[in-house]
Amino acid sequence: MTRSIEFFFDVGSPASYLAWTQRHTLGAPVTLRPMLLGGVFKATGNASPVSVPAKGRWMMADLQRWAARHGVPFRMNPHFPINTLTLMRGATAMQRQDEAVLDRYLSLVFPAMWAEPRNLGDAVVLAALLAEGGFNGEAFQAAVSDAEVKAALVATTEEAVARGVFGAPTFFVGDEMHFGQDRLDFVREAAARG
Repeated sequence: MTRSIEFFFDVGSPASYLAWTQRHTLGAPVTLRPMLLGGVFKATGNASPVSVPAKGRWMMADLQRWAARHGVPFRMNPHFPINTLTLMRGATAMQRQDEAVLDRYLSLVFPAMWAEPRNLGDAVVLAALLAEGGFNGEAFQAAVSDAEVKAALVATTEEAVARGVFGAPTFFVGDEMHFGQDRLDFVREAAARG
């Protein structure tokens, strides 16, 4: 019997995008856990790898290699970093409706961030994308402004930090934590151990 997998992510993380494209290959149920990576960084004293120029250059090349290995489109977003607070509140709101709605939302947002990069930090660009995907813009704005949605994103982010998360993507199989989209084999093996 396989164990389920928790997948903590932020759509502003290119590594989260690559991991998200592979979530169906993990051989176990995956529970998506939207968190705010900026909040994680602030709470843990961590920072984006691109804040170290040499590491950032290496990471960009490595992400391209992984995208090629997975056979998925990837282009670095020229607007990176993008404040993802609204986007992650959106993910939280969609998940509160239904997992299928969250999947439809992420199937729109992740590629717009990392395959055909758009500036999703721009409210006009985001509104146009949501309309293209059949989402009601007014309902979306109401959802991301809802106090319960805001509190839910804060709670998930705080939970992630309390469990040892310092970046994205981070996976848990039970209490076993794995960081990075390049650790999916370990995640798969941990889930298969049952």
